[in-house]
Amino acid sequence: MTRLPPVGISQCLLGETVRYDGGHKRDENVLAFLDDHFDWVPVCPEVEVGMGIPREPVQLIDEADNVAQTEGVRMVGERSGRDWTDPMRNYSAQRADALATGRLCGFVFKSGSPSCGLTGVELRDSQGDPTRTGVGLFTEELRRRMPNLPVVEEGELADAAARERFISRVRAHWRLLDRGAKEW
Repeated sequence: MTRLPPVGISQCLLGETVRYDGGHKRDENVLAFLDDHFDWVPVCPEVEVGMGIPREPVQLIDEADNVAQTEGVRMVGERSGRDWTDPMRNYSAQRADALATGRLCGFVFKSGSPSCGLTGVELRDSQGDPTRTGVGLFTEELRRRMPNLPVVEEGELADAAARERFISRVRAHWRLLDRGAKEW
């Protein structure tokens, strides 16, 4: 059996029915081209923090005064207004530490997700109107704790050149970890 680099992936992209509506977002671009290159480490922050399936959708509310400030972003239920911010931030810190300990070599995120989006995640004001875009809360914490980790959103992997760059970056990261390098 060949050892492959462990790469995190938003669990819904594997076809697991973990989304808020009980569905999935299986992505053949990810799976068909990358299955032979990586050992997948599935992660669904919303399920793992206890939101359940199906569940009320959550949104990110922007209470920050400054575009660079992310501490003012809250994760709340769209209908109930239930605040998931502290549980998600606590979970994200613990999960990111565990993934780092497990020698994670990359991550494929689900675009647009309030927990897993890498770019362009919609942030809203307290009235529900869009204000700007940001990143998902789990993604933000994982990147803070593992700043050199190769990351990508699933949509980028439809491009052959982007896939090859991601594979190369993951393999380079894996080699550094195998050689005992803690940081780039």
